[in-house]
Amino acid sequence: MIPSVLPTYTRAPLHFVKGEGSWLVEEDGRRFLDLGSGIAVNALGHAHPALVAALTEQAGKLWHVSNLYEIPQQQALADKLVGATFADTVFFTNSGTEACELAVKMARKYWYDKGLPEKTDIIAFSGSFHGRSSAGIAAAGSEKMVKGFGPLLPGFKHLEWRDLDALKATIDDNTAAVLLEPIQGEGGIRPLPDDELKAIRALCDEKGCLLVLDEVQCGMGRTGRLFAHEWAGIIPDIMMVAKGIGGGFPLGAVLATEEAASGMTAGTHGSTYGGNPLGCAVGCAVMDHVADPAFLADVNRKAGLLRQKLEGLVAAHPEVFEEVRGSGLMLGLKVKPTPAEFVKAGYGALVITVPAADNVVRLLPALTISDDEIAEALARLDAAATALETA
Repeated sequence: MIPSVLPTYTRAPLHFVKGEGSWLVEEDGRRFLDLGSGIAVNALGHAHPALVAALTEQAGKLWHVSNLYEIPQQQALADKLVGATFADTVFFTNSGTEACELAVKMARKYWYDKGLPEKTDIIAFSGSFHGRSSAGIAAAGSEKMVKGFGPLLPGFKHLEWRDLDALKATIDDNTAAVLLEPIQGEGGIRPLPDDELKAIRALCDEKGCLLVLDEVQCGMGRTGRLFAHEWAGIIPDIMMVAKGIGGGFPLGAVLATEEAASGMTAGTHGSTYGGNPLGCAVGCAVMDHVADPAFLADVNRKAGLLRQKLEGLVAAHPEVFEEVRGSGLMLGLKVKPTPAEFVKAGYGALVITVPAADNVVRLLPALTISDDEIAEALARLDAAATALETA
């Protein structure tokens, strides 16, 4: 008999009833150190006072009116994002998946309005993850994502990750955009080196196509810059954002230059809930923290501390770990057992991690994690590794 909740998830037998900063409390009272942050969503940790206050205040005023009317909170958040990034304009969604749908539409509509309707192809890469919608799975292209869901949305080409020669050979007169994550998250915490991101930006300019970045997981301060592409000193034409932007409240966005967004006129896209007063009030509070240079400087400091300690952990457990990879507080441990085995061992040590592809376990702590909590995290990860060694 099918359960009342559609069984599409393989869930751990954990029932968390409360969150406090970097900690999750199970209903039996156990306290878990959360190094997953809801898969990079709870950027400021659980129940951050500023987010609770923003949500509570807005909830007592107005929840929803729809985009038939002006929404002051939406305007305020758009202004903050435009002021802090390359973007000239923002469209708000409820998720990263919805942001992907719009990014694809925006890129294709741009060329249609330029009188080049044949430019519809989107080039994406192996190991990518862009959500589970029709466009998202077509962009990823992996068997795991697309099997059983055909026919797929056409117009996507897939190349091997970091194969710049193939990219140069594949871009043609029908290419609308190149779509990529500066750091692949689900793909196993695989960063694209700055010089290669610069080269891709230059190639898009040379060949006449748009660059679309998916910063759903690596954005919002996670790498120590507000967005990961800033380390390379480039700007995209279109960028997908979600996860950390709402700090736990469902919120996403597409950021774009005025030129790239020029095809998206009245009636070309919409959302009932996107940019609602509740979500945008929380998003404003998140931006007030993560866009602060002092906050980002502290993220970088803590990232260096955590990385150093993880390197020592890897050296201490050569039968469990192969390497540390990633950037900022978006780190991965490549493990010799399966990621699922390590994650399960972590549950025994009361620490939360997140599995990924390429035999990697993701560490995505709250950006507010303290130095003492980093030390405790290493102790618990060490305990998990020891448990695997002695099993």
